[in-house]
Amino acid sequence: MQNRILLVEDELHLQHAIKLNLELEGFSVQVSGTGTDAVKLFREQKFDLVILDIMLPEMDGFMVCENIRMYDQQIPVLFLSAKNTPADRIAGLKKGADDYLTKPFELEELILRINKLLERSKQIKVTIENRIPKIFYFGNCWINFENHEAMGINGPFELTKKELMLMRLLVENRNQVVSREHILKVVWDYTVIPNTRTIDNFILALRKYFEKDPKQPEYIQSARGIGYRLTILEEREIPQGAIA
Repeated sequence: MQNRILLVEDELHLQHAIKLNLELEGFSVQVSGTGTDAVKLFREQKFDLVILDIMLPEMDGFMVCENIRMYDQQIPVLFLSAKNTPADRIAGLKKGADDYLTKPFELEELILRINKLLERSKQIKVTIENRIPKIFYFGNCWINFENHEAMGINGPFELTKKELMLMRLLVENRNQVVSREHILKVVWDYTVIPNTRTIDNFILALRKYFEKDPKQPEYIQSARGIGYRLTILEEREIPQGAIA
């Protein structure tokens, strides 16, 4: 599967040159020439890496990076800029970038940096996946991530594939807000994001499984206008004999 890159560069000649060369390397590239358009594209589509200029029309690259980090803390962001002082590089990294390459640059170096960022991103994802136990226990409920079995307030049942994936994402990021856009990218793997009511309906179903009062949830809570959070104040091991 091709890695998808969002290239945000307003200089058309450079934009076309980078896009062509990245595509020759096997990447799928979506381009944007303004900051506001870049944020819109990022929220609507699924990407594996962002290449971001700083001096952009409408919204500068620093603000774009901050917007990206509101929706996705993990995606690699590479600043590509003519601003080449140490202070500029430090500012870019502080805004949430993973790397900073100054113009002019060698194409080979750009490719090497992209591949390193993508490889590191894969390793981080594996680490996150390994952060959750086979069976996750909260309150009097539990979920077995290997066989879809679960214990809810009304007894044992089986989660669907998408329900399990959604719960896995919430558990991985427990006690942190996960945006609707990020949930759709990870769970549904949509390139173009549909109506986010899709998630809301799944959340309602999960609350019926695990919440004593779905209207006043203890665990699966809403962050108004952003997304959802799985609130776990105390993590415990599965009691012996709890699962046959």
